[in-house]
Amino acid sequence: MSQQPAGGDGDDGSARYVFRATVRLDPDRPDLTAEPSTVETVLYKEAAQPGDDGWLFFRDNCWRGELNDPAFLRTETEDALGVPVDDVRFQELQTDEAYLAALKAAIADDLALFNAESVTEVLRKYLGSSIRVTSE
Repeated sequence: MSQQPAGGDGDDGSARYVFRATVRLDPDRPDLTAEPSTVETVLYKEAAQPGDDGWLFFRDNCWRGELNDPAFLRTETEDALGVPVDDVRFQELQTDEAYLAALKAAIADDLALFNAESVTEVLRKYLGSSIRVTSE
């Protein structure tokens, strides 16, 4: 797994969500089988810049560092990969310092949006301890 977050080179840094998914290899041909029939892979989703469309992905999809609706994300992952997915799990938000600072500032600008009293509460509520800050 790469240690460097994907994304742009802007002043607000970059981050990505990391997931582990178990995909099923189910050949359409009766004379073909796969061993193992499932494979675990790591998926990366670039995080939108705070304030941009999609930046609330963590709020809408995570709760205490876990997916709040695994079945929905499994279906979304199946659609994206084009293969059956048995399981998908949120692992972490990989971020650089600049992105984390921008994220905290955007959260602080509207704590009511998160029904919280502090930025720390928001991060714990949705991401738990699943934030990993990487070197830029």
